[in-house]
Amino acid sequence: MYAAIRQAKAKSGSAEELARRIKDGAVPIISDVDGFRAYYVVYAGDDTVTAISIFDKFEQAEEANKRAIAWIEKNLGSLLAGHASAAAGPVIVHTLA
Repeated sequence: MYAAIRQAKAKSGSAEELARRIKDGAVPIISDVDGFRAYYVVYAGDDTVTAISIFDKFEQAEEANKRAIAWIEKNLGSLLAGHASAAAGPVIVHTLA
């Protein structure tokens, strides 16, 4: 299991619009990558937005980040206070309830 993680700082007060755009635009793009298992977005109190996608293979996680960063640059720039970063790697601890 591998995770693709993107993170950016949002402009204050943009959580609702970010959520709408991500649901409508990013989720379909990421969930279309082979090996897709899950997608989560966390909006922290300091306006840091973190998206986490889970895949079967490392190459799939990297492909998701490639697609996501391109989409973010095109569709979320006006809502972000800077550029998004991306990382991918193996999930080394995992548990479910």
